[in-house]
Amino acid sequence: MNLKGVLEGILFVVGDEGITLNKLCEIMNINLEEAKNLLKELKSTYENEERGIRISYLGDAFKLTTKQEHKEYYEKLVDDNDTNLLSSQALEVLAIVAYNQPITRVEIDEMRGVSSVHIIRKLLAKGLLKESGKSTMPGRPNLYKTTSDFLDYFGLSSLNDLPVIDMSKYTSDNEKELFSSIYKEEKNIDE
Repeated sequence: MNLKGVLEGILFVVGDEGITLNKLCEIMNINLEEAKNLLKELKSTYENEERGIRISYLGDAFKLTTKQEHKEYYEKLVDDNDTNLLSSQALEVLAIVAYNQPITRVEIDEMRGVSSVHIIRKLLAKGLLKESGKSTMPGRPNLYKTTSDFLDYFGLSSLNDLPVIDMSKYTSDNEKELFSSIYKEEKNIDE
């Protein structure tokens, strides 16, 4: 049996979900080394410029994806490119969740200073966020996490690929109190 053909079919069937190396070994009844070698061989086949797809490792899974260099043609398939764009508010919420997950909506609102309920609903509908349980806080609010679609959207293999944020520049020694002012109150002329 042609295991490379079987692997190709499996990658096609799993689609956007992709498949982990361990699951691939289990399904194909092969060891880890054999699975890695098959993936390398098939990946090499797709690297030919005459091919339109490739094997990518995104969201902790292997999946078939289109080649970036053909992007302009694929974009013509989409009538309204704006529907897939995220607003700056949505990106802000995603960043907060990605770096602080699991997190409640109230905690997100506190960090942003505004309500995030509508944005969270949209991100849930797009599959970029998911509910991941209940908090122990009063009222037991939902906890939110990012999804594998989030990783795909941003081209990340895992959350470890997120850029590191240097918080020291946001909490320096010369930080000013929120309500203090650099201006001194002038004395009233009548005094």
